[in-house]
Amino acid sequence: MSYHILHVEDDPLMRDLVELSLALDPSMKVFACDSGDHVLATAIEWAPDLILCDVNMPNMDGPAVLAALRKNPLTAGIPLVFITAHAPPAEAARLVSLGATAVIAKPFVPKTLAATIRSFLPAGGPAPASAALAAAAEPPRAPYDFNERLRADAAKLSTLRLQLVDEGAVPIVPPGLQTCVHQLAGAAGVFEFTAVSESAASLEEIIIERRAGRGAPGAISTNLDALLECIGRH
Repeated sequence: MSYHILHVEDDPLMRDLVELSLALDPSMKVFACDSGDHVLATAIEWAPDLILCDVNMPNMDGPAVLAALRKNPLTAGIPLVFITAHAPPAEAARLVSLGATAVIAKPFVPKTLAATIRSFLPAGGPAPASAALAAAAEPPRAPYDFNERLRADAAKLSTLRLQLVDEGAVPIVPPGLQTCVHQLAGAAGVFEFTAVSESAASLEEIIIERRAGRGAPGAISTNLDALLECIGRH
């Protein structure tokens, strides 16, 4: 017997990391989706024991996925756990109030992700991996060097920097900037690029504040420059 975990995440790197992390527990089988639309159909066909869902995704975000799942009698009872790089206490409480089982913050610890997920699964399933197996397991490794990801993100952020207009009450934020920063905050944290992760997370907070008409003009530009400088040090 095994647990079926349906994971939805638009960032290919994070999909790989979650799959490798959960593979440390041989009782877990993972099916990955790259969009909210995809997960709705797959949840009906595959009948997972739990859905692990990103929050910030294009077209259909995590809360919209949750609402759609709860409306369908075939998927209404499936536990859903959000995993996100933007999870201050107030936001985590809001997501749980929408009907989520729990919220896991990125960066997560690859060695312990399976145990965390198991705590949210229905009782009576397969026994966890033995202590000996867990002790012997190596942390999952990505199929490519994360420095390549940093260089690609730096190039993208540099292009978006040229399109940013951060003056006046409400800035003009180019499409894709917040998503890129959000994904980088989570992935960099998992790979222990702590300074990059913290800088990206701080920038995302500032983007949210400035879009709401709060904060000082120029704050996004200043912090984006700081993030690019931080990436450049690696």
